[in-house]
Amino acid sequence: MLVREMDRQECNEFIARLAFGRLACSRENQPYIVPTYFAAEPDRIYGFATLGQKIEWMRSNPLVCIEADEVKTQNDWASVVVSGRFEEFPDTPEYAEQRRRAQAFLEKRGAWWQTAFGAAQTRSQFDRDIPVVYCIQIHKITGRKASRDPKS
Repeated sequence: MLVREMDRQECNEFIARLAFGRLACSRENQPYIVPTYFAAEPDRIYGFATLGQKIEWMRSNPLVCIEADEVKTQNDWASVVVSGRFEEFPDTPEYAEQRRRAQAFLEKRGAWWQTAFGAAQTRSQFDRDIPVVYCIQIHKITGRKASRDPKS
């Protein structure tokens, strides 16, 4: 097996093609990671959620990480890690354009809203059903890709 670094363009193309990964955040030195649907463009990743632990934690510490991978076989896989900053787009006139752009990207993905509303159903508080549209401003993106060694 041959493992190589992916360049930034490959990482951007990979993350834009995928629609699912894991989002990690932390608060008070405690990590938290959850599966998430997203849509990406080269400098940001858009997400949608309802109010819960993930949003509360990202509001208190906006430094987050997203990991996405694709495993075809044990010798054919790729993984990308994005480090960035959470930015919420409240439902106010000043954020209307950002929300519209985020939603346009998200709507290109099937089931982009399902995990958020599915999670909200498990909560008993009504205010937790309020949608939260956000982005992760990408500060760093790295990736690795494995392929079968051509010499074997």
